[in-house]
Amino acid sequence: MRIKDIINFLKQPKIFVFAIIWMMMLVVLGTLAQKDMGLYTAQNRYFSAWITWFWFVPMPGGRLTLVIILINLSFFFFKKSIWKIKKLGIVILHLGGILLLVGGGLTAMFSSEGNMVIEEGAQSNHVEDYHFMELAIINTSAVNFDEFTIFDQPLLKRNQVLAHANLNFEIEILNYLENCEPTKRTSPAGIQYKGMLKNFILNELKPEKEDNWNRPGMIYKISNSGTNADGMYGIFLGQSISQTVSVNDKDYTIILRRKRTYLPFSIELLDFKKILHPGTDIPKSYSSDINLIENGVVRKILIQMNEPLRHKGYTFFQSSFIEGPNSETTVLAVVKNYGRLFPYISSIIMCIGLLFHLSQKLPDLFRKSKEKIAV
Repeated sequence: MRIKDIINFLKQPKIFVFAIIWMMMLVVLGTLAQKDMGLYTAQNRYFSAWITWFWFVPMPGGRLTLVIILINLSFFFFKKSIWKIKKLGIVILHLGGILLLVGGGLTAMFSSEGNMVIEEGAQSNHVEDYHFMELAIINTSAVNFDEFTIFDQPLLKRNQVLAHANLNFEIEILNYLENCEPTKRTSPAGIQYKGMLKNFILNELKPEKEDNWNRPGMIYKISNSGTNADGMYGIFLGQSISQTVSVNDKDYTIILRRKRTYLPFSIELLDFKKILHPGTDIPKSYSSDINLIENGVVRKILIQMNEPLRHKGYTFFQSSFIEGPNSETTVLAVVKNYGRLFPYISSIIMCIGLLFHLSQKLPDLFRKSKEKIAV
């Protein structure tokens, strides 16, 4: 097949029509599926997937469908007939649509979201991811600093062996539990069990519909340390007492936690305020007085509902709060969206294209109307 034939095929308008119809069907199916599988799972299966399986039949997922639309719109510019002044509005309109799809692709591929939890009087410089976990092994032996060794979510799976030059031992993951619950043992544990597993077991639970409601856990084995630290251990998200081991006069703390992204600045919570609906305990609005600390410079800022803080590509929204006995804690939703400006830019470009196209068509419409009236 010649290159010209390929171009003629890819620029056909019917490809765009079929892709849009299929995308509409995916939106309907994904929306209905949220009731049973939850928002995050439905999004991954229908909208963020390249291929979506219906029983044993593979079909284009949301990402592949949008790529097909992007290719079709791009090959529209290979038509010689469109490069005329009277069709300039259509060209601009297509360009705006392409920019919108490119922005959506950047958002889907590279953007991240999580939250920052800060108690009054405290400060934080990291964001915790909503969905991904990490295993942190912290060498606390030094007096002036801690040495962190981090293993990301893709490595946390059954039968995976974790090793690093910073560690004097190996960790073999015997089982990774997407959702679990610690239960006290009813009989004495074997000698191979260490730490929490001496008194508790981790019961695997059915995953919740909403991914961030799960409590992941892990059963692992420490080996090749040459000490009595070798054995089987258990750990889970939110464990109140962290697991510690000593190997060759070095102390390690092992924590399963949500993936952290460290920021080049810190946020200190000065005061959290909430306003209740009269006569109820339901919050009407809430806000956070913060200090933004960067390179030793302190700047006071107010974050409140519908008025987020934007700094260094991150957007901090006032999301929620936690009430404590002595102080309150703010929960800030944090988003880094690389394609944030694309919807605004593409919308402006498409509006210009539509106005330009209408300005060229209106004289013809008025002329035809006058001809009909004259007849």
